[in-house]
Amino acid sequence: MKKLLVCCCLLGFALVGRAVEKKVVTQTVGTVTLSCNQPGSWRFILSARAEGGKEYVTVEMATPREAVPPHFLLSFRLPQQDVHHIWNINDKERFMLAPSWGSPQWESWRVTDLAWGMPLYTYFNDNNRNRLTLATSEVLREVEARLGVQEQDCVLCGDFGFFPHQESPITHYKVTLLLDARDVFWSDAAREASLWMSETAGLKPCPVPEAAYEPLYSSWYQFHQNVFQKDIEEECAIAARLGMKTLIVDDGWQTDDTGGGYPYCGDWQISRRRFPDFPAHVKRVQAMGIKYMIWYSVPAIGEKSMNFERFKGKYLYRVDWGKYHVLDPRFPEVRQFLIDTYVKAVQDWGLDGLKLDFINNFTQRRQGLPEMKPGDGRDIKTIPDAVNVLMKDVRDALTAIRPGILLEFRQKYVGPAIAQYGNMFRVSDCPGDLWANRIGICNLRVGAPRTAVHSDMIEWHLQESPEGVARALLASLYGVIQYSAMLRDVPQSHRDVVAHWIAFTREHRDALLKGWLRPYHPESGYPLIAAGNDRETVITSYQDGIVVPVCGKDGAVPAQGQQVLVVNAGETDQLILDLAWKPRSVQAFDLYGRPIQAPALRKGLQRIALPSCAHLVLR
Repeated sequence: MKKLLVCCCLLGFALVGRAVEKKVVTQTVGTVTLSCNQPGSWRFILSARAEGGKEYVTVEMATPREAVPPHFLLSFRLPQQDVHHIWNINDKERFMLAPSWGSPQWESWRVTDLAWGMPLYTYFNDNNRNRLTLATSEVLREVEARLGVQEQDCVLCGDFGFFPHQESPITHYKVTLLLDARDVFWSDAAREASLWMSETAGLKPCPVPEAAYEPLYSSWYQFHQNVFQKDIEEECAIAARLGMKTLIVDDGWQTDDTGGGYPYCGDWQISRRRFPDFPAHVKRVQAMGIKYMIWYSVPAIGEKSMNFERFKGKYLYRVDWGKYHVLDPRFPEVRQFLIDTYVKAVQDWGLDGLKLDFINNFTQRRQGLPEMKPGDGRDIKTIPDAVNVLMKDVRDALTAIRPGILLEFRQKYVGPAIAQYGNMFRVSDCPGDLWANRIGICNLRVGAPRTAVHSDMIEWHLQESPEGVARALLASLYGVIQYSAMLRDVPQSHRDVVAHWIAFTREHRDALLKGWLRPYHPESGYPLIAAGNDRETVITSYQDGIVVPVCGKDGAVPAQGQQVLVVNAGETDQLILDLAWKPRSVQAFDLYGRPIQAPALRKGLQRIALPSCAHLVLR
């Protein structure tokens, strides 16, 4: 039964020009304070309620006539007790607590919006337990969050800021702050908060076709812009034999230039020199059993493109290093141009999907952005609202002509709003960095639980050992693995490793990618990860010398007929296992998937010999 904790009475209109401060008491963080220095004609109502072990603080604001919404804060202060780290979806460092004395220009302020992260944060301890998870129902507009430690007395200082930059006039606004201090595994709290954000905002995630979970080959890291029809087909022939099912041809298909940057983006015409007959080429690749996707930089119009003059006066700003301008999506003709471009490509070239890049460049955070003025041709007031309309229309137009179309987005535009438009979220670029790839995958799996999460493209040096190749793949085991090695050049031993782990990930896909997930110790780079379903559990150890608890979800003993797979992704040939039961049977397989001598196992703590990149199957 819902319990109303505190509800501020309607205190009437604030006096124009007088600062507003309201307080509400919660069981989770004590007093939460609403403060607004320049409320103008805006009236504020602050309330709180408890339900299901969580609390919800809501701000409602209204004005009798349209007015620019004022900047306001929701703040709390809480003793730092058993709190050691703070998680958010785009952190790839060590999830450290920041000092409270920063300003909006310091790292202690985190800013999110539709195309940059998500306003979801989890304080957790060294034992993977949630201590306080915070999330807002606002997923489109900018939300500032300063969540630091007050150095004088170890107090957690939480400040959430709304409307940090001037926006177009409105008459009412409502936002809710979720407070969850339940003693649960940290990622359970974060995942539930993400789902709550989507549901509260009324967002429906884009359907995820099974093809979004298939292993993928990308041209980017090996070819960069220097892509050619013949080379791609040669690579795809090898990729298909190894078990890859999707191709992304990245930047380069639309230009003969290889100078870097994006000065020629915006026309989106096939380079005839690189692809003499693109539709026929696409069909040949698809005949190999591989779906075909191509890359677009969504907001970019290059200064050397034919379309550059066409859109003058309809740009947000210039990107100096890339020599391109960012389109203003508030213009209906800009949105229609982008929609028509993608629809024509899919129809004319028979594509199976698109990689839509750099959506985060549609931002309201930059200084000097052009403001909307009456009669200037813009039909949507704010940039986030315009991006929301644009991407929904893109999704609808493409799914109408190609149901099950694949749409890939890249970290850091990965929040609940973005999940409406795409069904593949990829880790941001981290070439050769196993640690960053593993962290990015776990972060996305927790924060975007209804989307197919992909690794950044895996690549390795040709002189790498087979074990080194295997460890690169295992770092991304709990996401869909994207490959970007030059397959024609890698040794046969490397291909054998890839073929085995592709077969492994496809066989155990439901457990690895679609069931429950337990990523342990974010602060240490997720050295232990477990995932599973009702049939099996897959546990992977990435750090030598740690104890691996061999059990089902939440330490449970697997039921009759279930199996547990244990993967050694460390560099040494041993594991320390803590078995919750004595297995009925044990099998062992090396990095190529070949059977090897299995260790004798008993219930309890034990050290066993198991080669690096090998795995056990316990029943």
